[in-house]
Amino acid sequence: MHRQCDNRANWDKTGPRGGETVSTTLANPTEMIRQGAPRLIHSDEELEEYTQALFTLTAKPDPTPEEEAAIELMTPLVERYEQERFPIPAADPADVLRFLLEHNGLSQRDIAPELGSESTVSLVLSGKRKLNRDHIARLSRRFNVSPAVFFGAASA
Repeated sequence: MHRQCDNRANWDKTGPRGGETVSTTLANPTEMIRQGAPRLIHSDEELEEYTQALFTLTAKPDPTPEEEAAIELMTPLVERYEQERFPIPAADPADVLRFLLEHNGLSQRDIAPELGSESTVSLVLSGKRKLNRDHIARLSRRFNVSPAVFFGAASA
């Protein structure tokens, strides 16, 4: 793992070495990078390192304030890289749902609990009914995807 992930625990409110103030530390950003501060992600390998570090941090039942700060800092770095490298094209919500069903080997009946009934699933898939906020929340949890994938091309 790169130093930027390893050294995060050494940073506190006073600075990277405990004696400097944050403003003193920020006065020399190249030193921050040299010390291993997180920075923009530029490769899939770096993405893997940051993602693994985030999984480790977020799996902790009671993260320290420093660990929470690291999560808060690293999350947008990962999101930025993923959005640039793997953009999600806007698609019709029914097409997204159909894809997720096929990809996961599920039938309409399998997601009836998320939408309320099999008839609602049929209406959504045929485009005769739109997904509401509750449907989107339940589907995004079920398939572990961002709710944004169900907003559709018109919302993009």
